[in-house]
Amino acid sequence: MELIHLCRMIAPIKHIEKKKKEWEEAKEVLKLVCAKIDKLELPDTDHPRLYARPVLEAARQDAYEVVDEILMRSPGAIRYKDKSGYDIIQLAVIHRSEKIYNLIDILGERKSVYRMMEDSSKNNMLHLVGRLAPSHKLKLRTGAALQLQRELQWREEVAQLVFPAYITKENIFMETPDMVFTKEHENLVKEGEKWMKTVAESCSITAALITTIVFAAAITVPGGSKQDTGIPVFTKDITFTIFAVSDAISLFASTTALLMFQSILTGRFSEQDFLVSLPRRLIIGLCALMISTTAMTVAFSTTLFLVFCHKKLWMLAPIGVLAFLPISSFATLQIPLIVDLFRSTYGHIFEKQTNKNSHRFNPDDIRLFFGK
Repeated sequence: MELIHLCRMIAPIKHIEKKKKEWEEAKEVLKLVCAKIDKLELPDTDHPRLYARPVLEAARQDAYEVVDEILMRSPGAIRYKDKSGYDIIQLAVIHRSEKIYNLIDILGERKSVYRMMEDSSKNNMLHLVGRLAPSHKLKLRTGAALQLQRELQWREEVAQLVFPAYITKENIFMETPDMVFTKEHENLVKEGEKWMKTVAESCSITAALITTIVFAAAITVPGGSKQDTGIPVFTKDITFTIFAVSDAISLFASTTALLMFQSILTGRFSEQDFLVSLPRRLIIGLCALMISTTAMTVAFSTTLFLVFCHKKLWMLAPIGVLAFLPISSFATLQIPLIVDLFRSTYGHIFEKQTNKNSHRFNPDDIRLFFGK
């Protein structure tokens, strides 16, 4: 059994090592291919064209290492465009390539070009980010609500880039960026609302049940009360104090969770609400529900020890093991969702390119070529 358990622990480590090895080998292959291209004896006008298709596809796939290697060898790749007239920054916006989009920080004042850049249909950068992200990018997020939240975060980021006048500027189809975003994300808003309501409804039922149980437990305390004074029989016992505190925590936490979930169910579901308001309510509700469930289990365990175990200390072991089962089960099921919500709401996906070691190319070469 110990050997099997050891093998199960080693397997993920070997998988990580294998992936790391494959990653290093892929980088070496990339360097070799680029070096081979550089050695080809081609006219100056033909040589850069060999990098055009790879760098544009890398921008679509958010393959930062490929773009980094090509920009180091050919700084002019920053201005390569596909058949639709989009360069790597525009493609990064359309395909939600965060790492590639963050390269815009190296342009400094040169990035003002993108503030008023338009395509053949008069679509500025906000029109482009208003398009629905590719399905493989949407699937990286948990649930439709977080998918829509990430889309809104992209819109907020690009809105800081363009000139204020371009926020309401129409394209040749007489559509503003907001109109494009609303049309493209109509179904995602409906799916996000449905997902939010489903989670809130199921969790509110649990919160209501916990509130009812712990409220009843607070009135009918373990061991009962003295008839003449009404004071609980075990009031001087430390275990009873633990019961009282955990029961109170569970009651207040479950009530808070219930109110949060009810506010989600009765609130509005506009696009902007999915950015912070609704996810924040869901985070508070889920955290409060997890606290109330844990506290309720502790309260029940102390009641079990007080009333039925006659203060036998050896009974704490089986009670603790049994109490750990529902707590661990709830944590295993809910903590990943809470972590995803927290990272998606308060994490930063657009990191500034301030670290000199984050890229191999020379930013000065990029800026000089971009100004041509």
